[in-house]
Amino acid sequence: MGNTSGLFLFATIRPKPEHFQDARAALDALIPETLREPGCHMFAAFESASEEGVLHLFEHFDDQAALDAHYAQPYTRDVFARYENWLSGPVEITRISAISALTKAQF
Repeated sequence: MGNTSGLFLFATIRPKPEHFQDARAALDALIPETLREPGCHMFAAFESASEEGVLHLFEHFDDQAALDAHYAQPYTRDVFARYENWLSGPVEITRISAISALTKAQF
């Protein structure tokens, strides 16, 4: 049957106003690299429709191992290092795991 699990993450990112464009550009540059990684199915950034100056990131990976491999990439570590100075607070992350083919298909 194969791997029917999935790991979904939704992140809310609040950059300092003076670093909003830097934060957005860093995410935009990270997206194409991440989408080429094995185990990555979705990696998309968008600006909040309800809260000015807030970015959201939606990620779908096969599992924690694929996400860990993403975190280990030099381009990901570079963005994380720059983000530390750009953020006004911690990144809020919601994790959802799909453990069945039916649940995974719903996402």
